[in-house]
This record gives sequence, structure tokens and C-alpha cells, in this order.
Amino acid sequence: MTELASSATASSADCTASPPTRRVVQTIELLSRHPAEHLSLAQIVRATGMSRATAHAVLTQLTADGWTIRDGDGNYCLGLGLMTVARRAEAAFPLRRLAAEALRGLAGSLGMPAFLAERESDSIVITEVIGTPSVPWMRAGRHIPFVPPVCREFIAWAPPTARAEWLAAAEPIHRPRLKLVLDAIRSRGYSVERLADDSAPMLEALTALRHSPVTDPLRHRLSAMITELITIDYLPDELGEHNAVVSVAAPIFGADGEVVASLVVCPDTQLPAARLVELAEATVATATTVGAAVHR
Repeated sequence: MTELASSATASSADCTASPPTRRVVQTIELLSRHPAEHLSLAQIVRATGMSRATAHAVLTQLTADGWTIRDGDGNYCLGLGLMTVARRAEAAFPLRRLAAEALRGLAGSLGMPAFLAERESDSIVITEVIGTPSVPWMRAGRHIPFVPPVCREFIAWAPPTARAEWLAAAEPIHRPRLKLVLDAIRSRGYSVERLADDSAPMLEALTALRHSPVTDPLRHRLSAMITELITIDYLPDELGEHNAVVSVAAPIFGADGEVVASLVVCPDTQLPAARLVELAEATVATATTVGAAVHR
């Protein structure tokens, strides 16, 4: 399935309390994921699932308002009107602006991709990406559900009740390790994603199947297979000469001490323990600097 088609599948499952509004949002989201391209009406129709007449009506209005541009070939891209709105909105959410330069510096000094992930209600949103992470889901605009076993750096410093609620949502077999991992993250200041890259596609497929309409025995079997693929983070006594590290994430704290975002670097390679600690400390230091800037 192409990226355009898969985006339509994801969008169609979203809330449709106001279908006309949803169609506008779908169109803008689609164009924003392809900022360097001009998409044809046919491509937009296929990706969004709208009828040709509906898509044409939506794009005609967006173009009239300056949110999209229709080029001489009849293809569409984002317009300057939307940029104006985006800049106004950015003023209400200063973290991305304050973190961008520090994130670029961190990625440049370490020679690897990096991104900023911000907390938004019950999900984490990737809002800024520097470089090209090898894992496809690490892209700007991606929403990550705030559920175990991911987003650990966001929950490690949370009050006990919030930690307990988050842990309760984990697979029972993962909970003992997750408790230890959260304590380790809080002690050292960062989380490590260690899932082997060649297991990621299989894990994603199994997770999707587990949440589809299947029998309980099959669901339990899928959960067991997922568990076999996952090793959550590194505990202090598990680091060896070669450590498979996909990403390292350090928290950014808000004024009240809650974790509002994280800086994530993406080595996606085998690292000696000393090198892992070195880049983790650089990430923590940068996240601390960004947090201090937010508080000023």
C-alpha cells in the first residue's frame, strides 16, 4: 500500500462528527505530508476517499481562501494563507521554535537524525525532525498513542498514580520489567529504544492484527508473539560490548515539573556502552537547555 493510500485508511477511521470539516482536515494533512509535491485531484481523491466532486469543491474553497494553490497543470499544494495561520498558531506553542536550533545542533554534533516529540493530551506528536531517521514512523506529524511500552520518558517522572494507571494498560507479562525500566530511566535521565530494526515491520503487523476482530485464543497467541519480539529498554546490568540502539530520548520538563516533550536522537546501530552513554548525556544536556529556555 502506498503512503497516500495508507494515509487515507488511517484518516477514514478517525472521528467524523463533522464530515465536511473532516474532509478539509484530510486534504490539508495530505498536502502537508507532501510539501515538495503538487498532487493531482485524482491523487487526492484516492488518498482521502472523497468523491471527485467533493474533493474539487473542498479544494476550490481552500484555493479561494489562499490555503492551497492550484498550479497551471491543475495540481495542488499548500498556500501562503495556511502558512500565516501556522505562524500564528506556533506563537501559542513556543516549544518547537525554541527547540529547533538546539535540535539541529545536537543532530549535527552527533552526526545522526533527531526529532522533537511533544505531549498532546493522550498522545505524543512528533513536531520537528532533523535528518532522515531510518524507521518510517519517525516523521513530523506522527501521533504516537500514550500507551505502554512506548513513551517511557514521559511517564518515568509522573506521580505514582499516573505511573500505576499507565502500567495497568501494559501487557501483564511486561509490567514487572516496565517498573524496573521506569526507575532506571528516572535515575539515569533517558530512555533507550532497542527493538531490532528487522523486527519492526513484523511487530507492527502483529499489533494491528491483535486489535482487529479476532478470537480470544488468537489474540492471546498474537500477544505472546509480540512479547517474544520486544525487549523493553536496557537495564543497567544489561549493557554489553555491542548494544542495539534505535533511539535515545531525554525529557523536557515544563514549569510544574511534568514532562511536556522529549528530544530523541536516532543512531539505529550497534553502540558500545560508553558511546551510548556519551550520546545520551549530550541529549540530556540539550533537553535541559531547551527546558530552561521554555521557562524563561
